[in-house]
Amino acid sequence: MKTILFFILEQYADWEAAYLSSAVNMLGQGGFEIKTVSLAREAVMSIGGFKTIPDYDIYSAPEDYEALILVGGMTWRTPEARRASALAADCFKKGKILGGICDASAFLGTAGLLNGVRHTSNDPDDLKQWAGEFYTGRSLYVHKQAVRDENIITANGTAALEFAREVLLALKVASDDKINDWYNFHKLGYYCAAMPEMQ
Repeated sequence: MKTILFFILEQYADWEAAYLSSAVNMLGQGGFEIKTVSLAREAVMSIGGFKTIPDYDIYSAPEDYEALILVGGMTWRTPEARRASALAADCFKKGKILGGICDASAFLGTAGLLNGVRHTSNDPDDLKQWAGEFYTGRSLYVHKQAVRDENIITANGTAALEFAREVLLALKVASDDKINDWYNFHKLGYYCAAMPEMQ
């Protein structure tokens, strides 16, 4: 069983996690398990009002996992969120799959983890302003919904499906065809994806 860690903070964007986690469970055929990590073990409330009790805090997170996914939300810019940097940096150093979406993608920039890979975020100017001297990768910024380079996956806040697809492909959760079929079904809708002849 391969573990995927989802890092969530207070006011996390639940929909950014839901597409990916549900696809892992549906397409992965029991080969993966989803676990949540936060700064502490206390319940975390999502933007949508879901209360989640994390499986781990930053001190008890397992070392054996396949991917660390930083879920976007409203509190990545708080001083407390900086405590997640060590876990992200350790994931990066070990060459594991590391993903960040919305403000969590820019958070990776504040940790100096986007300087050598192609990446995206919500806005390059905001990323540079927030990350300051820790971010020197502006020339590698790509204006796309989601970008995967080596084991780093980033996306803007409107790209939950694109982000999920890139993570699923990186993890090899299923065949590329099955992953792309899943993506098209959710992106295009039932009638366009399942019955293209009716267009």
